[in-house]
Amino acid sequence: MKEKNLNQSLKKLSLIAEWFEKQEEVDVEEGLNKVKEAAEIIKAAKKQFKEIENEFEEIKKEIEND
Repeated sequence: MKEKNLNQSLKKLSLIAEWFEKQEEVDVEEGLNKVKEAAEIIKAAKKQFKEIENEFEEIKKEIEND
C-alpha cells in the first residue's frame, strides 16, 4: 500500500513539474497553489521514506540477530 501511495506522490510531483515547464507565463496564484501542493506531497513522501527506512532497519536487525 505504501509503495502505491509513494508512486502516486512521485507521479503527482512529476505532473506539477511538467505543468511549470509548459507554462510560457505562469499565473502567480496558480503557481503558488502548485508549489503548496508539491510541498505537501514532498512532506508526506519524506515521512513515507522514513517509515520504509525504519522497516529496512528492522529487517536488517532481525537478519543480524539470527
